[in-house]
Amino acid sequence: MSPKAKKLISIGIKAVILVLAFVFIYRRLTHNQNLSNFNHLLKNLPVINVQLVLISVFALMLLNWFLEALKWKFLVKTIEPISLWKAIESVFCGLTWAIFTPNRIGEFGGRVFFLSPRKRIFGVIAMAVGAWGQMVITNVLGSLAIIWFIYRFVPLDDWLFNIIAFVGIVFCLFFLIFYFNIRWLKSLIGSVGFLKRFDKFLAILSRYRRRDLLKVFSYCVLRFAVFTSQYYLVIHLLVPALPVFEMVMMILILFFIQSALPSLDLLDVGVRSMTATYFFSYITNQDIAIMAAAACIWLVNLIIPAILGSVFVLKLNFFGTNRN
Repeated sequence: MSPKAKKLISIGIKAVILVLAFVFIYRRLTHNQNLSNFNHLLKNLPVINVQLVLISVFALMLLNWFLEALKWKFLVKTIEPISLWKAIESVFCGLTWAIFTPNRIGEFGGRVFFLSPRKRIFGVIAMAVGAWGQMVITNVLGSLAIIWFIYRFVPLDDWLFNIIAFVGIVFCLFFLIFYFNIRWLKSLIGSVGFLKRFDKFLAILSRYRRRDLLKVFSYCVLRFAVFTSQYYLVIHLLVPALPVFEMVMMILILFFIQSALPSLDLLDVGVRSMTATYFFSYITNQDIAIMAAAACIWLVNLIIPAILGSVFVLKLNFFGTNRN
């Protein structure tokens, strides 16, 4: 293929990505009742409180994706070392792709195209390791929160609750043990005949020692703390009477349920709102405020970064390498 043809195809792909992203964002933001409710609720609150919370939530969004960029940079250091700025570009670019793809699968493409062509499959696997670490912390804390929820709100015989709690603890241990022994996945997949062709790509899993996985996990924990804090700040702003502990436990359950449900980032605000409304109804009757808070976090954490990432889509090089 000639350089000119490659350039035209590259421009075409970028144009399609940008059009899809902005069409999806526009359609979802237009007539968004939850965001309208959020704006209406803010009018009844002290301006200084609103400003402080919104600035804090926005700053935490930047911190969240900065931590993700650090994690991504660390994960690919043995594949293809990249600068911190390039890691930031690829993370935000991936968010633009993610906004219109099921289960955010496009985020993988948005990132790995910042790597050289021969390293991109390795990059997908490295990114999967980071995503698995994030899933571990979400599932472990979410499972513990659900055990608390059942104990607190669901009347059960002691023996049945003990069984559920035991299963929940085993579930948590499974995730933790498997994550810190991620190299087992290479052996499991290698044992399946038709999957052996991927063995050379999965070899990267053996490069991650437990100290490396622990560092990745620490980034995951920090990110989890950041977006938990975002939810806490917004919900506390709108419903200040909620007890802190119960609010945080409901937030953990919300994250757990969201991670388990297949979704499209575009529609994710609806999933977040319905999930939040159901569980928070056990501790408050302020349904509109809870749905509005979920919509606010969705806007700040996903929509705004996706818009910012559109700038970096233009820097993608599908047929060659990008400079660090």
